[in-house]
Amino acid sequence: MTDLPSEILSAVTRRAFLGRATQGVGALALASLAARGAETGVLGATHHKARAKRVIWLSMAGGPSHLETFDPKPKLAEMHGQPMPESMTKGQQLAQLQGQQLKCFAPQHKFSRFGRQGAEICELFPHIGSVLGDIALVRSMTTDAINHDPAHMFMNTGSQIAGRPSMGSWVTYGLGSEAHDLPGFVVLTSLGKGGQNQPIAARQWSSGFLPSRHQGVQLRSKGDPVLYLGSPAGVTRDLQGADIAAVAELNRRRDGLVADPEIATRIAQYEMAFRMQAGVPGLMDLKDEDARTLELYGCVPGDGTFASNCLLARRLAERGVRFIQLYHKDWDHHGGVKDGVALKAQEIDRACMALITDLKRRGMLDETLIVWAGEFGRTPMSQGGSGRDHHNKAMSVWLAGGGVRGGIVHGETDELGYAAIKDVCTVHDLHATMLRCLGVDHERFTYKFQGLDAKLTGVEPAKPVASILT
Repeated sequence: MTDLPSEILSAVTRRAFLGRATQGVGALALASLAARGAETGVLGATHHKARAKRVIWLSMAGGPSHLETFDPKPKLAEMHGQPMPESMTKGQQLAQLQGQQLKCFAPQHKFSRFGRQGAEICELFPHIGSVLGDIALVRSMTTDAINHDPAHMFMNTGSQIAGRPSMGSWVTYGLGSEAHDLPGFVVLTSLGKGGQNQPIAARQWSSGFLPSRHQGVQLRSKGDPVLYLGSPAGVTRDLQGADIAAVAELNRRRDGLVADPEIATRIAQYEMAFRMQAGVPGLMDLKDEDARTLELYGCVPGDGTFASNCLLARRLAERGVRFIQLYHKDWDHHGGVKDGVALKAQEIDRACMALITDLKRRGMLDETLIVWAGEFGRTPMSQGGSGRDHHNKAMSVWLAGGGVRGGIVHGETDELGYAAIKDVCTVHDLHATMLRCLGVDHERFTYKFQGLDAKLTGVEPAKPVASILT
């Protein structure tokens, strides 16, 4: 392909094009942009039968304590105030308790049995307890990182080093997206009433070395979801469509000369932004949600809460978004873990149940994988007399929906909740499990980077957690 003649390049400026564009030309460009369908991923077809079409990742930022949520430890309660056994902690990695006297700290809330199998979880979560039949609870989760930012990086990308692609980017790169006028990977954040607003860096949903068109797009949970989404005064949609079509054609011709993948990304992002101008207002317009649904979630639409974001997650899933990640902050309880977890439970318990229930009644749960996880767990030793420190040897996560067996508990920790000891699950195992639900073999899903076949699951051995899969 040859470059455009200089006389054409000088003529096709934004002002000239808009000045000459007729209503018919603008309408044709608009129709062309509107007709663009869903994006196909590089895999083309899945390696296995896909049980899930999409993922909703519920990320509890700050590190929820497994000992006040999903892992009952009566022996820890018996030993409250006594020294932790040195055989467990000697030479072990600690965050802020290094060199301090380590004392057992009892679970701060009672546990009750829920579901047909009678699994014990903290009584602060009765709504989640009511849907345990749909949940696979993993009590033997571990991670490599012990501080927030690298732990988020590891949970999101499989590496503690910045620059690797996030899960959502891997998934959309491989499988594409069924969304027409929304990004394939969307991020929403919410802050609870505790007020510990630790920042969540945008690199957590970066595309890393994958094409940048696969990075996550953050939608604001309150107010305008996307800034500057509206068109300037006097610019019709037809004229704007013609403008974008002309710029895209120039970019395509340039790409034909230099073969730069970022040019293709630029074209795609311009066109996606144009389509989002129509898609996002419809997403945020909740007039079609009945009173029964709003009552189920217990939220005021658009109030920026985790519950409101869960409702938006369902709407995003309906519109074909492939990967939806919800961050809920303020789980970092170095002090006041008793009241802190109680407050968090009020904010997320009903909403998690509502999301599962709503998807199920709409026939969508079987094709939607829901994952609930923090970036690490908390110590069974006390910090400051009322809190718990970061901990990477034990944490609890749960999964529900497409490809997951509900009503089971996988793995266990020791009697004090210090370390996973049975059916231990790593972050790489969790990623392999998620990909398996989506029909992808994690070993065969690679991207050539710096001469190596890079994978979401890294180079260490990893395998899907077979016991929780259908």
